[in-house]
Amino acid sequence: MAENVKRDYRSELRTAHAQETRRSIIEAASRLFVEHGYGATTVDAIAEAAGVSRKTVFTAVGGKLELLKVALDWAVAGDDQPIALQDRGAIRRLLEQDDPRTLLEAWAHVLVEIDARVAPLFQALEVAAGRDAAARELVEQSRRQRLDGARTVVERLADLDALSDDRHLREAVDVAWLAGDPALYDRLVRERGWSKRRFEQWLADTLVGQLLGG
Repeated sequence: MAENVKRDYRSELRTAHAQETRRSIIEAASRLFVEHGYGATTVDAIAEAAGVSRKTVFTAVGGKLELLKVALDWAVAGDDQPIALQDRGAIRRLLEQDDPRTLLEAWAHVLVEIDARVAPLFQALEVAAGRDAAARELVEQSRRQRLDGARTVVERLADLDALSDDRHLREAVDVAWLAGDPALYDRLVRERGWSKRRFEQWLADTLVGQLLGG
């Protein structure tokens, strides 16, 4: 019995160490991708920054594209827990809202929190997509996921009979999809110097104005 306890304890320690190593690698990769760009960042540089071997990088995560994909996934989610975004509490709660304005304000808050984490990485990805087919596919995958999220929100508004008469469902989805583009946050907050709070208020007002009926 005691031996089983020791084995379980050692197994838990190994798992915890592996998770910490993986986090260190992803944090190092994220930082270097943002600072130097995807193309200029090497696996060796990531390994050195994380304090591990090149082999460990490949074993724990994978090659450069997989590193960028995982970094983006974690940035969107806000952590490394294996829980899909649509299954997280903040998303479930906003979709349960019966007041359309409150729903859109809550969604704007979620989008801005994601944008703040994702925008620098997504910029690095879009630059890489200009010359890397696998990176282009990752950009398209991200856009499809964003479209699915926008559709879910708009369909909830339609269920509440809250959509503006001026918007067909497909067009409303397109507007909502554009609102979630990290480039908007990057342009107005990083380039034009808006505060995060100001951007969130503008985004919420824009969504309400564009999507809701009178």
